[in-house]
This record gives sequence, structure tokens and C-alpha cells, in this order.
Amino acid sequence: MYVCLCHGVTDREIREAADNGVSSMRQLGKELGVGTQCGRCACTAREILRESRTPDYLAMADMLAQPA
Repeated sequence: MYVCLCHGVTDREIREAADNGVSSMRQLGKELGVGTQCGRCACTAREILRESRTPDYLAMADMLAQPA
């Protein structure tokens, strides 16, 4: 789903950025432009970033990456 309409950023791109080490909204803004124009996406983007950095999400992502 699109989170930032101004820059065309999806939730998948935010999760990918988190996987690559982005851990703050400031970094996310520099990397993808999220929250730097109208700001309506900031709350949703922050929540996705927070969810992506939780141990449960990281464990599930590792499990899904393993071949069956």
C-alpha cells in the first residue's frame, strides 16, 4: 500500500529500508523522502518502521527467508 503519496513510497519500501538499517524517521526522510513534504504519512510511516524493528517481526522475516 502507498504510505507517502507525495513521493510514491510504499509500506514494502519502508520495511526494506528498515531491513537495511534505517531506524529513525529522519533517516527514512533522507533515504525515501517520507514525511518531508506534506507530512500526512509520518504517523503511518513511523508505525511501520517501529513494527519492522521489533524482534517478533525480525524472527518471522528470518523464518520466511529459510528454504523449506
